[in-house]
Amino acid sequence: MMKITIDGILLEVKENQTVLEAALSNGIYVPNLCYHPNLPAIGACRLCIVTIEGVKGFPASCTTKVKDGMIIQTNTARLRELRKDIMGLILSEHPVEIYSQSQLEKVAQWVGSNSLFPGFKPVVKDISLVLDEPLFNRDLKRCILCGRCVRMCQDIRGIGAIDLAYRGVDTTVSTGHYFSLKDSGCKFCRACVEVCPSGALVDKLEYKENRQEKLLPCNNSCPAGIDVSRYVRLVAEGRFQDSLEVIRETVPFPHVLGCVCTHPCEEACFRGDVTEPIAIRALKRFVAQLDTGRWRSKVKIAKDTGKKVAIVGSGPCGLTAAWFLRIAGHRVTVFESHSQAGGMMRTAIPKYRLPREILDKEIGDIVNIGVELKLNTKVESLNNLFEEGFDSVLVAIGAPSGMKGGIPGADNKKVLDGISVLHDINCSGRADISGDVAVIGGGNVAIDVARSVLRTGAKSATIIYRRTEEEMPALKEEVQEALEEGVKIKFLSAPVGICDLGNSLKLECLGISLGEPDSSGRRAPVPVKGSEFSLKFNRIVMAIGQSADVPESFGFDLNKKGLIVVDEQSLCCSMAGVFAGGDAVSGPASVIEAIGAGRRAAVSIDKYLGGSGNIEHRYIPQEEDIVYLGREKGFAYKKRVDIAVIPADERVKSFIQTECSLPERSALEESGRCLRCQLRLKISQVSLPLCKNSE
Repeated sequence: MMKITIDGILLEVKENQTVLEAALSNGIYVPNLCYHPNLPAIGACRLCIVTIEGVKGFPASCTTKVKDGMIIQTNTARLRELRKDIMGLILSEHPVEIYSQSQLEKVAQWVGSNSLFPGFKPVVKDISLVLDEPLFNRDLKRCILCGRCVRMCQDIRGIGAIDLAYRGVDTTVSTGHYFSLKDSGCKFCRACVEVCPSGALVDKLEYKENRQEKLLPCNNSCPAGIDVSRYVRLVAEGRFQDSLEVIRETVPFPHVLGCVCTHPCEEACFRGDVTEPIAIRALKRFVAQLDTGRWRSKVKIAKDTGKKVAIVGSGPCGLTAAWFLRIAGHRVTVFESHSQAGGMMRTAIPKYRLPREILDKEIGDIVNIGVELKLNTKVESLNNLFEEGFDSVLVAIGAPSGMKGGIPGADNKKVLDGISVLHDINCSGRADISGDVAVIGGGNVAIDVARSVLRTGAKSATIIYRRTEEEMPALKEEVQEALEEGVKIKFLSAPVGICDLGNSLKLECLGISLGEPDSSGRRAPVPVKGSEFSLKFNRIVMAIGQSADVPESFGFDLNKKGLIVVDEQSLCCSMAGVFAGGDAVSGPASVIEAIGAGRRAAVSIDKYLGGSGNIEHRYIPQEEDIVYLGREKGFAYKKRVDIAVIPADERVKSFIQTECSLPERSALEESGRCLRCQLRLKISQVSLPLCKNSE
């Protein structure tokens, strides 16, 4: 350590620091623009000049190392005038309006500016605004040639997609030969945007709020909070077991999710704005299939707390909560009214999407850490559970009842609901389905029903949907596979009545046009006058929604949809010690959303029982990310890996899993397409003046 004096203040500073670093780290602001804490200092902008006793001139503080006994002044009258002159030069060819909230704006306000030449009128560079590139815009009229973006791209990331071109007054930041960013080798890590002080490089999306969440959308769109960017990086490094264990830190169903997750992370992936999003779910399944079980030795059950938790329902919400509460040291019993655990994962998801051996194995892992599972046990009263000695109860009974809707004739026995059909097929291998079948709806249940009935002997399956394929809430890949298997979809059609013709049913429909977006964000269906038509089917299946079947004896407050009312944050109910989560609270949702609810419930219940609520645990220690990316020819153009599926004419004959696992080479290639958005969040923030310089 060394002792120096800055502006009359005696400071003890680190030996290798520069004068600028010493000042900023001790709360003494010195203006700067070309300096960035993650880049080598070059002293180009000269705003950080200081005076040092015994040193001639005005050295740049960003390139001057501290020496023991140094006496430094940072804000003399002469320095202030010089900085105003320097700022005048910087702004001499800059647009009159400085980019709002930029570092340049704040520094210019702090420093002020002198007009160097009487009557001088700035001439803004004639450089076109580039708006047609992925992820960020380039307005190089605002560039102040600080070089930070170039140094970050070349020296830190090792990509070299941009450089300083031309000389003198014509100098500009450019790609080689004015290529597009894609053709210049850009990897769209956006480190250049992060370090730009002037607004010359700006994200297409605004991040005024929740900036960190929006800059890493894969992680922050995951309802369960899985560290997506981390496990994808580990796949790219060939560390497959480590990747699996990162997933297991957050969820007890990595393989199930690898098969059926609705992957909101992929919908949010920035790679999709460049070419196509990363196949994140396929990577999850890839590492899950290679699991060696090493993580089991890392599971540490906390000391017995003496507390007992009852969980009603063995779906993804209940079992996830059971896993984390058991690890926290509580004794957990899960009550399931059916003969097998798994909830809607077992009864509603077809085996061609989720083989039951995968589900059974991961449920077995939960039981093996000491969670008690009571099957064929229907809970009639929550009060009885407390009388039996349980200290807290989680109700996670799902939304297992299918809805038929209110159209005339829907009460006919030949009209079934989608959830019941899937339950019968998944649990017994058959359903009361034959001949030509209509399926009403456009979600995943509708697709699952149509594909399943074809596998159990139906002659045909036709989905009736009131919007277009673009608006279908079902997963796009599931829709495509259904079409390949022979499922027909009649779009822009709405059922308005059902008539029994004896051996068949007449489905009366109206043609639909799409109006303005409704509350769902999709364009609202509008009936077309005079467009009536009818179709004949042997069976009609209504797949238009589900409802919770909450026993009245539980004493819950229910909303208008019949869902349990809870506190949104804690999931606690009006009864002390009772919590609820999953579809019975949210309405029909996905497995990953139910798992997220289970995690939240575990946190709240642990706190209620006297714990810290900290359910996080690490199997793989956090590591510093390698910030060097390197240049890679054609990186921006790399397409999403093709995920192989069993040929349609083969898979439709049985419930064999339709989607194939990625081979290792494909997994490495796919994970290598990642933009590594997390690296941007590792870039240090610059020090900004808090207010205008008052001296």
